[in-house]
Amino acid sequence: MEFIVEEGKHLNNDCSTLVLPALSIGNVGQLAVDLLISSTRAERIGYLDDPYVLPCVGNDAYGPIPRGEVALPLEAYDSSLNKLTLVQQRSPVLKGMMVEFAKNLADFAADSGKKHVIVLSSLDFGQWQRIDMSSGSQIYYISSANMDGADDDCEKLGWKKLHEYNPAQRRWKYLSTLAAGNAMQEDGLAFEDELEDEEDYYPSLPFAALFSCFKAKGLKVTCLLCYCSEGDNIPDAFNLADAACKLLELSPQNFHGDQGGNWAIPFSWKTVYGPPPDMSLF
Repeated sequence: MEFIVEEGKHLNNDCSTLVLPALSIGNVGQLAVDLLISSTRAERIGYLDDPYVLPCVGNDAYGPIPRGEVALPLEAYDSSLNKLTLVQQRSPVLKGMMVEFAKNLADFAADSGKKHVIVLSSLDFGQWQRIDMSSGSQIYYISSANMDGADDDCEKLGWKKLHEYNPAQRRWKYLSTLAAGNAMQEDGLAFEDELEDEEDYYPSLPFAALFSCFKAKGLKVTCLLCYCSEGDNIPDAFNLADAACKLLELSPQNFHGDQGGNWAIPFSWKTVYGPPPDMSLF
């Protein structure tokens, strides 16, 4: 993976926290990162070129005025005011290459002096075994702060540790071994195979590979997760972005939102789900 800095820009050494999505159902992690980039007015400082990410190109996601800028598969943004670096991923990873991609991202984070990595992602509602809607949409987490994935800071915020995270389970153990470089992927379980057990679902997801590789690099990593289904996942994105702000001790009230405060809706969201229905039909 190569980091290409835009002309006249550089990585801010004071930005010690990295926030990025892990691609999953509903693209909630990517939508949440879009919302954070737009609301913090983060500046694009460059992009990452990785052989395992599919190429893509698109219009600028945040500005209504054409400036000749294009969106690329992996972009890096700095919010110097909030001491935050954000990476947005806009295209998927090649099949079977997720662990190698995660290793490359972990190398980038370590080499650029990051101390804490926050991964935002979603989980398939159909896999939810312990449904609890008593407190509304629930945020789940796993953290490298303790061996069992628990984190006191997350617990104080009222979040629940992902019950299905079990570092002693065979796929989680295998993933940790791969992340540490102590095994070749073809020597053990193949992540592209059909899953034999329900407990294999979680370690097969991109967030699990990112978590394992950042942890293997000695970085503190926290994954914030929410269950969702395919559809209009913008409310889930707000929920996940708000959770990230709480962990970072940022207040959306201080953002430069569309109405003078709070969240700034990315320009690209205006067409993400098409126009609303014509209510005269009902």
